[in-house]
Amino acid sequence: MLRVDLNCDMGESFGRYNLGTDADMMDYITSANIACGYHAGDPTVMRRTVRSAVRSGVAIGAHPGLPDLAGFGRRRMEVSADEVHDMVTYQIGALQAFVKQEGGKLSHVKAHGALYNMAAVDKGLAEAIACAVYETDPALILYGLAGSEMIAAGKAAGLRTASEVFADRTYREDGTLTPRSMPGALITDPDQAVKQVLQMVKESRVSTAEGRVITIEADTVCVHGDGEHALSFAGKLRAALEKEGIMVSAF
Repeated sequence: MLRVDLNCDMGESFGRYNLGTDADMMDYITSANIACGYHAGDPTVMRRTVRSAVRSGVAIGAHPGLPDLAGFGRRRMEVSADEVHDMVTYQIGALQAFVKQEGGKLSHVKAHGALYNMAAVDKGLAEAIACAVYETDPALILYGLAGSEMIAAGKAAGLRTASEVFADRTYREDGTLTPRSMPGALITDPDQAVKQVLQMVKESRVSTAEGRVITIEADTVCVHGDGEHALSFAGKLRAALEKEGIMVSAF
């Protein structure tokens, strides 16, 4: 039987936490990637999101990003491998403390935004992230873009890895995501997004923005929780996967 994980980036607000949105999303996903305060989130939001995930039985992951609150971690920064190693270590440790206090267990690590995209193609940065994860806890799973340097670095470091695909993003011929700054980067039609996910999970293939079909490995699917129709889409996607006989569970 085919199996896939549904993950969502969460805890990306500040101060007064909108528990409803993230808490409702927990009904459809199997893994939550929780912001650690660098690109978004704060200590109170981190705790409440962890608490919600523990109550829902959703796997908890750290979601470290670049120190860029104003740009939501989506702007490239000139950072060294050593700096990346330390900032990832710092953020994992911060979330890990809340997870322990709330009676949960940290499951995985998934980089955010620009850091994620930079490490997907930069071997040195990917190795720095993998090293930080392994040295913190070798049992943690490293999430990374399918076919990327991140997955290669994780495997080389001795970590379990989860090849990630995206429901609402288009792909280029080299397997990278179409940059958000380019036209057609986002898939706004939910039916098209569901069709793309089923193609990736069932056939290990995806149609690129250029019209080619490339191979891709799909262990976990990212569904973004900040869209206008995020909840309805997550429900629709999970129902479609289960209708096809695909088990939806944490990696």
